[in-house]
Order: sequence, then C-alpha cells, then structure tokens
Amino acid sequence: MSDKKENKKENYSADNIQVLEGLEAVRKRPAMYIGDVGVKGLHHLVWEVVDNSIDEALAGHCDTINVTINENNSITVSDNGRGIPTDMHHKEKRSALEVVMTVLHAGGKFDKDTYKVSGGLHGVGVSCVNALSEDLKVTVHRGGKIYEQEYKIGVPQVDVKEIGETDLTGTTVTFLPDKNIFTHSVYNYDTVASRLRELSYLNAGITIFLKDLREKGEDGEFLQDKFHSEGGLKEFVVFLDSTREKLIPEPIYMDGEKGDIPVQVALSYNTSYSENVVSYVNNINTIEGGTHVSGFRRALTRTLKSYADKSGLLEKAKVEIAGDDFREGLTAVISVKVQEPQFEGQTKTKLGNSEVMGAVDTCVSDMLNEYLEENPKQAKQIVSKVVLAAQARHAARKAREMVQRKNVLSGTGLPGKLADCSNNDPTACEIYLVEGDSAGGSAKQGRDRNFQAILPLRGKILNVEKAQEHRIYENEEIKNMITALGVSFGTEDDPKELNMTKLRYHKVVIMTDADVDGSHIRTLILTFFFRYMKSLIESGYLYIALPPLYLLKKGKQERYCWSEEDRERTINELAKDGKVDSVGVQRYKGLGEMNPEQLWTTTMDPERRSLKKVTIESAAAADHLFSMLMGDEVAPRREFIEKHAKYAKVDI
Repeated sequence: MSDKKENKKENYSADNIQVLEGLEAVRKRPAMYIGDVGVKGLHHLVWEVVDNSIDEALAGHCDTINVTINENNSITVSDNGRGIPTDMHHKEKRSALEVVMTVLHAGGKFDKDTYKVSGGLHGVGVSCVNALSEDLKVTVHRGGKIYEQEYKIGVPQVDVKEIGETDLTGTTVTFLPDKNIFTHSVYNYDTVASRLRELSYLNAGITIFLKDLREKGEDGEFLQDKFHSEGGLKEFVVFLDSTREKLIPEPIYMDGEKGDIPVQVALSYNTSYSENVVSYVNNINTIEGGTHVSGFRRALTRTLKSYADKSGLLEKAKVEIAGDDFREGLTAVISVKVQEPQFEGQTKTKLGNSEVMGAVDTCVSDMLNEYLEENPKQAKQIVSKVVLAAQARHAARKAREMVQRKNVLSGTGLPGKLADCSNNDPTACEIYLVEGDSAGGSAKQGRDRNFQAILPLRGKILNVEKAQEHRIYENEEIKNMITALGVSFGTEDDPKELNMTKLRYHKVVIMTDADVDGSHIRTLILTFFFRYMKSLIESGYLYIALPPLYLLKKGKQERYCWSEEDRERTINELAKDGKVDSVGVQRYKGLGEMNPEQLWTTTMDPERRSLKKVTIESAAAADHLFSMLMGDEVAPRREFIEKHAKYAKVDI
C-alpha cells in the first residue's frame, strides 16, 4: 500500500463526517425518500403533491383538485383549499411558504390541531418534490392576494412575491422532474388516472380532474378524466367487481369510529374463486396488509361462522369449515385513518398499530351481524358459497399435496424437461420459463449452465382466473413450474400462503415470442403468479425477458432493434448513402428463429440483455385488470380492446 493511501486512512477525523444540509440529502440519496429513481419514483412526486391537497380536503377546506400533465412532462396540481400560509415564520425568519417548500418534515401535517390525520408515507412532502425538480413554481391564493415563488433544484430563485389580488383560495404547484436524477422522464396517464380514481373513492365528495396536454383523442380534445364518487368505498367495490358475476346485489357498507380510529369497510361476494382485499391507511395502499386486515378477517370469519352455526346452514357441509372458506369470492376495501401510523414489512406498506385490529374487529362484527339478521336471503347465498369453497379447498389440498409429494423413484422430484444450473445458491441463480420446445432447445444451448436454468413450457397454460383451485394443481405445466421453483403452499400463519423458504431461484424470467400468442402466454403466466404466487412478485423475483423484434444487416454490420422507432433510427444510421433498401431487415416472430448464440447475446447475457421487473404498484388496479382480461365477463374486455386498439401492433 502506498504512503498516500496510508495517510488518507489515518486522516479520518471529524472533518470527514459530512452533514448534508437541507434538501441536499434528498438529491444525494433520492431512493431513501421516494422509493426509487425510475418510473415508480417519478410518479411518487405526483402523489406527494396531491396528498397535500387531499389533506386539505380531509380537513374540510377543499373539494376540487386539478392535475395536468403538461406537454414537456411537467405536472401541475392545483386545489381550492386554504392556500399555504405566506406570512413570516418566526423561528425560520422567512416566509412560511418558503419553509414548507425547502425544509424537510416541515408542514401543517405534523401539528395535530391543523390536520387530524394526513396522507404521505414519509412526511417528506412537497419539499422533497422541490429538491428533485429542475424547475418548480408555486402560486398561492390566500387572504385576497396572489403570491408566487420559483425554485430550481430546491433553491429559491427569488423571495416570495405578491403578484396580484384575488377572491379565490388555494395552491397551485407546477414542477418538472430533474432528468439528472430520474432514469425515466415520461409520465404514464393510466398510472396517474388509476391512483386519482382510488383517491376519489377513498375520499367521497371530492372532485379530481385529470388532463393530458400531450395527447388529443379522436374528437380533437385533450385526453381527460373526471373522478368523483358520492358512494365512496361502496362504489369502489362495485368498480372492482365490475368484471365479475355478483353473488349479492349490493355491497355491504360499514362505517364507524372506535377509539379515535375512523373505520370504513365495503365488501361484496362474487362467483369467482379468489379473494381480493384492498386496504388503505390514511389513503396509503398497504399492499402487505397489517393489523387492520387481520382485524377484518377475524371479525368476518367469526361473525359469519356464528350466524351459519345458529341458522343450521353448515349441516349440509360434509367437511370442516376454515377461515379461508369465508373469503373465497370476497372483494373488500378497508380504509382506516390513524393519527400515528407505524409501518413495517419489506416495503414499509404493512400497518403495525395493534390498537387498529380491535377497532376494525369491533366495527365489522357489529355491522355485519346487523346486516345478516336483516338480509336472510343474501346471508344464505354467502353461506352456501362458503360450503362450496370448503369442499373445493379439500379437493385443492389433495391436489397440492400430490404436486408437493416427492416421488421416491424420481430422486429430486424435478420435472424431466428442466435443464437445471450447477450453482446451488438461489441468490445467484435464475430460471427462464420459455415458450415452446424449439426455443427451449436454443435457450438450453445458449445459456450459461453455471447459473441459468431453462424450463420449456408446451402450449398455453391453464387460465387460472376461470378455474377452481384443485384443477390448477392438476395442470401439467403449472405442476412443472411449482416443482422447478421449489416452492410449496402453506405457512404457520396461512395454509394457502406461498412458502418460499426452499425457492431455488431469485430471478424467474418469463421468455415468450414477440407475437400475439406469445403475449397471451405471458399474460396467462402472469395471471397465475399474481393469483397464487403474489409474494414472489412482491419480493422482486419475477421478470420479463425482452427479445429483439428485428435484426438489421448491411454488409458485415449487424444490429438488433427492440422497437419500431429503434428500427427506423438504425436503418437511417446504416444507410448513410440514403439507400434504405440496401439494409436487410429480419423480423423475429419467434424465439426459435434465433440460434443459441443470438439468443444469448440479445436476451440472456446479463451484460447486454434487457429485463422488465414485474411489480405491483396498485393491488386494486392489478386485480381489476386481470379479472377483466382473463375473467368470464366479455363486455368490459371488449371495451378495453376497443379503447387500446390503436396501440396494438398486429402482424397480418
């Protein structure tokens, strides 16, 4: 080691300890504050600003919010609330508006007298958005005056100035995310619309307008939506179940307050085989559930079982009834407001407050009892569904055990078609689920045998959205996937929960052809993972491979292209003499058309490949999409296809 390095090591002193001033910390480690710097983080900026407006609405001072996606992918959020205070902040010796916009953890939401409860997961709020924006302008209408201040990367360009008079109140924030921070800079209209729709259901009576100035529809008008709900959670359940056949005509709605915790629950039953419980705390989607969901499930099971026992409706069931049986075909939305929420779990989206469990349990028990007594016909339909679920569960358990039982003669019990890797460390290993035997053959030859395993899938797997659970475990391709992954079903807490303790690969890659059939097979596989292996997605283990669409050749030059735009740009680069016809274009319709070396180079080599990570941004939106695309109801699917037909690229 050189003397220079030795000195550097010895000079570790107080001067080496960095204190990040103000918003510099946010720019240094943005992922700590907004989750990541990709698509999710980019959209999180919108949620932070909208949350401030929602807080005003919860406090009773705002009923209209406007969100605009501008042409340059900046965002404008305005509300008709009280407006952020602009007078002098005595402690900071500057305008309160500037304090809110530039100081982390500053704002009314930390004062319980100003806001009883508030959204915003980390409390970093609009100052964090300011730090991560190239430009931000805030305009406040308050006290008959209009005030304005502009910032660049969180730094005020001028003091707060008065620019006019008004008889309106409210705050308008326009921000442009910093391209030096974010890897993605284009906002997705559907993602924003999905979240705003949720917020309108969770906060009944508020009107939220969304407009996209980047795109015009067929009528020449800008793309826009209006979200407003008078029925709140009741309407939310109707929306979630719009793609399924109802079992009871109207959702059951419960609303109460126990120990300063407002509880709202809406639930309904449908003829499907899956449970869909979506939960929120202070408008935050608690993807991993928590004490509020535990309280709800406990109350639902106890109340329904007690009613069924008293009415003698369970005598027909020749099998024992379990808690899971009461939740098959259930769609429920739980929303609680908690003053001091404690979040835990892998993604900090699991509620940990123990007092919430009792509050939800008591509220649901009381109101559900009342509903069952007053609606005997619907109660009987629900209990009959429970009995059917219990019988199907017993059949499914036997089918699962058949899959999980290792055959003594087959040694490891792994599927014969699996080409396994030599490494035994799950964190280093990956498995490719490949469409078709021919592509599987190329993948087996082209892979790195040390850490890449290949499982070819023959044809289209079963559509799990339409099948009873025991039928799913009888399907050969699904059995092969479960066995190859090494997972089983059943944990100490939940007999149906995915047990990943023996998971053999921490990267599960779906690799299908770039055609219509390939897209369908990919959707079928994704539906299976979403319905039966959701925790594998939540752990970040599921990916989609992106094989190239084109191979372009000119002389000895070869270039791969992944999109139409990519193809056109590459043709122009290769045809420098202007002779576009001189560039040979090969369209890959199937993975089998690539030889092993090409497949490795483009799709499997970790140094050069592109993979899409599968995540669940909104459980409610994902459930609605899967049930609509893969369920029994045709009308919603036709409407979706007609709406999105212009984006489809079809080879005829």
